Amino acid sequence: MKNEILKKIIQCPLDKSQYYQGKYTKKQIVLHHTASNGNAKNVITGWKESPQKIGVAFVIDGDGTIHQAFSSTHWAHHLGVHEKNNRVLNQQSIGIEICNWGPLSFTEGKYFNYLNQEIPGDEVVGYFQKFRGSFYYQRYSEKQLESLKELLNYLCETYGIPKTYNADMWGFSKSALEGKSGIYSHVSFRKDKSDCHPQKELIEKLK
Repeated sequence: MKNEILKKIIQCPLDKSQYYQGKYTKKQIVLHHTASNGNAKNVITGWKESPQKIGVAFVIDGDGTIHQAFSSTHWAHHLGVHEKNNRVLNQQSIGIEICNWGPLSFTEGKYFNYLNQEIPGDEVVGYFQKFRGSFYYQRYSEKQLESLKELLNYLCETYGIPKTYNADMWGFSKSALEGKSGIYSHVSFRKDKSDCHPQKELIEKLK
């Protein structure tokens, strides 16, 4: 399993000045989505153009290909928690971004991202109640979710992180903020974020 997943990962390294090389015990994995199209290389290129050390180790492309920006033993800021332990939480966590537009608007029978670009209906998931302010989100694809599952298994086994599904990860989580080991989402740490959304297929993979 380990060798197979490593063979699939495309290396797109950031310059060493754009992340921290210090190594810390990894206790958490945090899922994000990019609020962008399906091009992982573009996401990483955007980080290269910024002097701030913001980014994550892994980005999953629209077709499920995993791209790696730096070693998962290292770290960069990706949480932005408004708490005193923000730095520690970033140091002890591994971030994974899924290429996805995130929340969508619905107008005259069509769905649009925040750039007012139309998103096909078969790429949309709807919720009966608003999730973080929106009824509609772009769907995480099956290829992305399968790659995520493989990557999570590898990282959990490598760093001894529990695979137990945290049902409270879709809300503001005390466990996440206190640094409890496990898999979480950005929404677990911040009330103003919508990544990731609780798509049924994503929850099934996590379980």
